[in-house]
Amino acid sequence: MTAAAVSPSEAFDTWAQVYDEQPNPLLLLEQRFLSQMLPDIGGLDVLDVGCGTGRWLQLLASHPPRSLKGVDASAQMLHRAATKLGPAASLRLGSCTALPVQDATVDLVMASFVLSYLENLDTFARELHRVTRPGSNVFLSDMHPDTAISCNWKRSFRVNATEEQIPANCHSIQEIIGTFQAWGFELLTLIEPHFESQEKKIFDQNGKVESYEAFIDLPAIYILQLRKKVTVVPRSQNQTEKPEPLCLAGASYALGSEASTVAAIVIERGHIRSISSRPGRQIETLSSSIDSIDLPGYLLLPGLINAHDHLEFGLFPNLGAGPYQNSMEWAKEIHRTCAAVIARHRKVPKPVRLWWGAIRNLISGVTTVCHHNPLTRELLANDFPVRVLSRFGWAHSLAMDPDLLHNYDHTPPNLPFILHAAEGVDAKSAQEIFDLDRMQVLDDRTILVHGLALNRKAMALLNQRRSTLVICPTSNQFLFNSAPSSTLIKTLNSVVLGSDSPITSAGDLLDEIKFARNEIGVDVDSLYEMVTARSASVLRLRNGEGHLRPGAIADLIAVHDKGLTPAQTIAHLTFDQVELVILGGRVQLASAPIYARLPDSLKAGLQPLVIEGHERWLRAPVEDLLARARKSIGRDLRLGGKRVDHAGSA
Repeated sequence: MTAAAVSPSEAFDTWAQVYDEQPNPLLLLEQRFLSQMLPDIGGLDVLDVGCGTGRWLQLLASHPPRSLKGVDASAQMLHRAATKLGPAASLRLGSCTALPVQDATVDLVMASFVLSYLENLDTFARELHRVTRPGSNVFLSDMHPDTAISCNWKRSFRVNATEEQIPANCHSIQEIIGTFQAWGFELLTLIEPHFESQEKKIFDQNGKVESYEAFIDLPAIYILQLRKKVTVVPRSQNQTEKPEPLCLAGASYALGSEASTVAAIVIERGHIRSISSRPGRQIETLSSSIDSIDLPGYLLLPGLINAHDHLEFGLFPNLGAGPYQNSMEWAKEIHRTCAAVIARHRKVPKPVRLWWGAIRNLISGVTTVCHHNPLTRELLANDFPVRVLSRFGWAHSLAMDPDLLHNYDHTPPNLPFILHAAEGVDAKSAQEIFDLDRMQVLDDRTILVHGLALNRKAMALLNQRRSTLVICPTSNQFLFNSAPSSTLIKTLNSVVLGSDSPITSAGDLLDEIKFARNEIGVDVDSLYEMVTARSASVLRLRNGEGHLRPGAIADLIAVHDKGLTPAQTIAHLTFDQVELVILGGRVQLASAPIYARLPDSLKAGLQPLVIEGHERWLRAPVEDLLARARKSIGRDLRLGGKRVDHAGSA
């Protein structure tokens, strides 16, 4: 085998012949992480600089932006890209330092494995400043310069029996950041991922297992997210959002269902300000009074989203002795046979019951709840333990709500409309979907809860109307001895998960996840999306809920990192493993070990509660809540079936 040094333009034209056929662990690693970092590009003008054969353009085109452009210096690379993309992208031959793009016409830029081929970073940064609009995101990724130098990595490829090398520059990460900051870009994210098991397969296929073992502890690539500064960034603030900056250091954080990496998260004004494997510079720009929580060995996950609950029933036990044919049959029976139990629990003041319902969610890592009942001032108060969805329309169900059509018509078209439907196993339950369609209340904002009686025709109708289904499987199992099938979940385009109330469910949202995984067979990646990003999307949450990204609301949880993917972690999570919950930058829950390491300023307002023998410090009036609930129910309090008590009680 011979090696030849060629000019960059000749090399890239030659490389185009084999670029897509040669597996590259660096590109696989980059795609796994960067694909999770990208924001929603719908309605954006997107530019891929150094687009090559269209690897990223293909992925971006599947989430249609307003416009999609690719620029590359190799005509052969662009020719390959054009055969893949057709009219989905506009391709231009050009230089990174003289982009054939008009001024201020781009909202998002990608430059994948480009910077090391540039001699002059300053000129490139100037060009990106020229073509981007204020607030635009720029994503830069490349081979890690420190590892490239220490391991003597070369930029090369094989054609036939010849290895061809491409001249490259090794710009340090600090040089890159400094250059772009000088041109008005601010750093939002810096991560430095290592090779993992997914990349090991490529090393194995090429007989380079020893190389993988040598590189496994070294950062293989870097990914930078920068934002072009704007003059003013208004941001609403309320008392729930902690005004003092907070740094969560040493933990891994979830980029999405499959990827996590170690980085510090800096929170300011209740939102994630930055995420960086090198947080020093970001922290220096903040107040000297910044609080910090050291979390080595932990994994940070987005706060979970519970798409369906009735918070005032958190202290209730299961009621009923089914199986039943439909929910109306169950409702009539429990008011006849369980009247005394219902009356005793209803003696607990409703505000107290609502707080217990929130705590039931909080201890399971839920930070946002869709409460399917009338909103009260307690639910929207700044000190309530979880976020409660307030911007939506609702009706109880077709059978029990005569105002259903009125409520639907008076729900703004940009907000979701939620109702129980097909909650049963009989023909009457199955017919409800078609009755609702005749009433013209099925569309892309409609969210139906339960849907157990859906048949294939009804599933096809929901997909056609682009409606969403919330499943609450343990509730269905308890009432009807039947749960949503894997066929239903796989057939419907949009399915999310809710816990329902303890009157019928097994406990909390984590119990629903466990049942969906073990009894229905829902895959872990789908479950992750059902309680994070997909729920945020269908509930039309607009503050970044369901993600850990710069600019998103700082709602997150911490659990011990067991080396699993984020999706696997959530799929096997139990309440006792949730050790920290942060809502809008404020600590709402801490396990005893986490509480011990909190700065004193973060401990203020936290009170201890024991749940099934596990101590948790909660931002809640625990003593008062226990006393007021026990006054009516007695000492044996069960929250979603779990015993709660004072800390230190026998």
